[in-house]
Amino acid sequence: MIFRKATEKDIPIIVEMIADDELGRERENFQIPLQSKYLKAFEKINSDENQELIIVENENSQIIGTLQLTFIQYLTYQGGIRAQIEAVRIRKDKRGLGIGRKMFQWAITRAKERNAHLLQLTTDKKRPEAIKFYKDLGFKQSHEGMKMHFN
Repeated sequence: MIFRKATEKDIPIIVEMIADDELGRERENFQIPLQSKYLKAFEKINSDENQELIIVENENSQIIGTLQLTFIQYLTYQGGIRAQIEAVRIRKDKRGLGIGRKMFQWAITRAKERNAHLLQLTTDKKRPEAIKFYKDLGFKQSHEGMKMHFN
């Protein structure tokens, strides 16, 4: 598998993967051409050195997965850096093949390379299979997360 930074031409495929589940369908609007807000978001992500939008390709150069890593500098933990992993998606026809585990192994290594002292994630409570997967990888439910949606 090849891990690389996403380019603008990858954005339709990424949005399609993000929208391709029961929760994603509720909040995303995948259509071609893509709404400009997705491309504007990509430009912001791509210009920020603390954001890494990653594409995963197989040996045939087909995009099979994506994830986003954000590196957050803060004062606690003696000025530590935490890595946040978001929007982990695998193409529907490639799920169940161990790709997700390899993606997380890559993300853990990348977080350590950037001197993060932890890698964190949030997952919707409506995704029990994902929660089990993250626990199997060694993630602990150490905090209770809360969100406030504005629209």
